[in-house]
Amino acid sequence: MHKILKTLLAALIVSATSSAALAQQAPKPEQIIKWRQSAYQVLAWNTGRIKNNVEGTYNKDEVIRAANTIAAIANSGLGALYPAGTETGKGWRETTVRPELFTDGARAGEAARKFNVEANELAKLAASGDAAAVKTQFGKLNQTCKGCHDDFRKKD
Repeated sequence: MHKILKTLLAALIVSATSSAALAQQAPKPEQIIKWRQSAYQVLAWNTGRIKNNVEGTYNKDEVIRAANTIAAIANSGLGALYPAGTETGKGWRETTVRPELFTDGARAGEAARKFNVEANELAKLAASGDAAAVKTQFGKLNQTCKGCHDDFRKKD
């Protein structure tokens, strides 16, 4: 029994020190760009789900799930996915972010704030089941996306 305890303790120590060493290593810019691109793909998928509902047969539960996902991502601290060194580079593909996002912090922060406000309002209205209100709010949310793309995304 004593030998098993020693082995288990040794394994725990190795695991803890390995985890600590990994935690101290900053992710590479390419990894951060991948995370950023992935977050926006999830946003795109969920906005598509809502769009299909407000333009077709409305499914309250589907809209609630999608709106809550959008709000969660909006409130997750997306700004952390834009550290210095990720202005250029490749994640899943070349980044499309414009340098102005990194140099105009006030404008970028305001765009993020607007997105958060509209995403949270969309989630609130989705829970109410009022399809007309959701459609109107969805339009407001999309305007925040468009504004950010216009200001901070390279044109394809």
